[in-house]
Formats: sequence, C-alpha cells, structure tokens
Amino acid sequence: QVQLVESGGGLAQAGGSLRLSCAASGLTFSMYDMAWFRQAPGKEREGVAAINWSGTLTYYKDSVKGRFTISRDNAKNTVYLQMNSLKPEETAVYYCAARRRAGTWYGPAQFSIRYDYWGQGTQVTVSS
Repeated sequence: QVQLVESGGGLAQAGGSLRLSCAASGLTFSMYDMAWFRQAPGKEREGVAAINWSGTLTYYKDSVKGRFTISRDNAKNTVYLQMNSLKPEETAVYYCAARRRAGTWYGPAQFSIRYDYWGQGTQVTVSS
C-alpha cells in the first residue's frame, strides 16, 4: 500500500532551521506532484509548498517565500522541505501529500486541489 512517512520535525528556536523529509513507498514517485501542508491547533490546514513531478515547478505560500525551499529526489522517492528563519506562529503539524500528475500545474490552486495520499504528519514546534 502507499505510505508517506514524514520525519525531521522537532523543536527549533525562532530564527532557526529544520529540514523535513517525506519518504514515499508503494507508488511510482515520479508520477506524482507533491506538497507540504501544515495545521496548527484550532486552525485550518494550509498549503505551504508544492512541487511538480520533475522538480521543475514549485509554488509557495506567500509568507514562506524566501525562507522555505521544497525539493525532491526521485531516485530516493523523497520530498524535502527546508525551513529557515522559523517563526513561532509556524508551530504546527506538517504533512506531505501526493497527487498523481495530470499534465497541469495549478500554481496557487495546488493547495486547494484534491490530493490522493497523505502522510501522518510531523510536529514542528518553534519557540520564541
């Protein structure tokens, strides 16, 4: 079966960095666009970053542009999220998600379209 397993979460100080990883199995990774979402307590889930199947297209939530970088290694079936200059308000559970590529890159709508598979999430806590 398909599994997406996130890792790399933890505690960081404000201004610090973390690198999240999401290892995929049970699917042909290069056939899927990937994305990172997050959900803070009491808040709705929101898209953070998305990347197309080949890694040539990316999209970011405005507030993370210039600080977060999404990347992927199709040989390792893994997508990454490098997070720098973290802020306390970015404390949340971070999820990766996979969507079978459809030949269309939706740009901002990458965060509102349906994803086929989700990971279980990894907690990121940013202290002030």
